[in-house]
Amino acid sequence: GRGRDRRPPGGSARGGHPLAALPGISVGRNRSIIVGGTRSVLSAAERHGVARVVHISSTAVYGLPDVVPTTEEYPRRPVDPYSRAKASAEEIAEEFRSRGMCVPILRPKTFLGPGRMGLFAMLFEWAEEGRNFPVLGRGDVRIQWLAVEDLVAAVQVVLDAPAQRANDTFNIAAAEFGTLREDFQAVLDAAGHGKRVVSVPARPAVAILGLLRRLRLSPVYGRLLHKLLADSYVSTDKARQVLGWTPRYTNRDAILRTYDWWRRHRDAATTASAGRTSREPWKQGVLGLAKAVF
Repeated sequence: GRGRDRRPPGGSARGGHPLAALPGISVGRNRSIIVGGTRSVLSAAERHGVARVVHISSTAVYGLPDVVPTTEEYPRRPVDPYSRAKASAEEIAEEFRSRGMCVPILRPKTFLGPGRMGLFAMLFEWAEEGRNFPVLGRGDVRIQWLAVEDLVAAVQVVLDAPAQRANDTFNIAAAEFGTLREDFQAVLDAAGHGKRVVSVPARPAVAILGLLRRLRLSPVYGRLLHKLLADSYVSTDKARQVLGWTPRYTNRDAILRTYDWWRRHRDAATTASAGRTSREPWKQGVLGLAKAVF
């Protein structure tokens, strides 16, 4: 985690806490980084009299919500080690909040921006090489992203807002978004090779990807599979109404700006170590061999 201001007692110092890890890393390391790190940061802040710490969580704490748009009142229902760790970290943040610290909790959707890799690096690489890109089923599910600039703006808002408004939990996401097919097609169009998003039958693809994941031959984890097959978006009304925060960028803006960054930094991006953080490209495993088909 990174503190924005580590000044000792006085009650005016403020900080941000963005600890995270990939869903695919070990259970123990996930908990050590996310849960242990959260307690360490907040304990240090409390000792030094830091009045406010922004805790950056994730909409992953909702698990696989059956209601969209999902509001902040939806219960935490984590489904895997990563989302369970994020939910536990929120409980720690709420513990410190109950002890008098101002701890705004932000729950961003998957955010995009310079340095963002993961699944998106796979899409960008295939697009740049002039290949079609597969989606499960028709690709008509509505999925919401977030530009990292809008996340930074949200952090600034809760750092500056009066404590009685900021000391709460907020979803943070793009206000304008479409379908997965539309977002992926925008990248293929920007690549300029005339390629298309190609549908693959969902049921057999899910079975194959699940098997490959268990064999450690694919980076696509279970919760991501669900997100690619079902609508996934949250309500940001609370952040707008309570904080006055509104996102500047649409889904399309966010993914195309990230693709533009990737193109300009492709050499460094493609030679980075793989899969340890969201700033590194995933090891594509067997999926890399599937390029020949597309």
